[in-house]
Amino acid sequence: MSGSGAREAVFPTRQSLGLMKSKLKGAQTGHDLLKRKSEALTKRFREITRRIDEAKRKMGRVMQIAAFSLAEVTYAVGGDIGYQIQESAKQARFRVRTKQENVSGVFLPQFESYTAESNNDFALTGLGKGGQQVQRCRETYARAVETLVELASLQTAFVILDEVIKVVNRRVNAIEHVIIPRTENTIKYINSELDELDREEFYRLKKVSGKKQRDAAEADQQRESEKAAATKEQTEKAAVDAGDSQDLLGDKDNEDVIF
Repeated sequence: MSGSGAREAVFPTRQSLGLMKSKLKGAQTGHDLLKRKSEALTKRFREITRRIDEAKRKMGRVMQIAAFSLAEVTYAVGGDIGYQIQESAKQARFRVRTKQENVSGVFLPQFESYTAESNNDFALTGLGKGGQQVQRCRETYARAVETLVELASLQTAFVILDEVIKVVNRRVNAIEHVIIPRTENTIKYINSELDELDREEFYRLKKVSGKKQRDAAEADQQRESEKAAATKEQTEKAAVDAGDSQDLLGDKDNEDVIF
């Protein structure tokens, strides 16, 4: 039987057919939109994956250079440079602000680093000796922190996109493999039932029309019979009347008189 698969529990009417067709059209439109969204998010996901790989490689190189720079500063200054900086720095000069990027309806946070030029609490650090090494080490670690902020932004977007893509793909698969086939089977079921009702209605009308034709034929035959009987009766009556009017004076039995 057509539409024998999984379908909605609906009563087969014209109204239900119209609702199912509207639902099927909406499901197909939603499937197309979600498919495009999934493709756009997947494209951005691949781009972010490539950028994460590049940022990690860059991070390794920058941190290696920063480690050597810190070793140079420690050798040049001859003390705990980290403790000196912590004691001299009162406010953070390197800061991070955040913003959002809209990718197909998904808001991805982006971290952006900037330097507050007004704050320079450890400008005199390394004034006695090792000033160039300290300045070079500070710039190297600034680049390292910038790379770290960029990597954090990319990894945060990576995690969010990964979850969103999984959800969107599940919705796409549910619409493609569950909702659309079920709606199509329901439409086929309703069409088959409506066709069956149309055939039953046509057969009933045909039987009613045949009954009416037979009744009309019987009525015509009965009228013809009544008409024929009436005509016969009128003919017999006319014959009787004609026989009675042939000899009104009783001259039929008298012979002619010859003079």
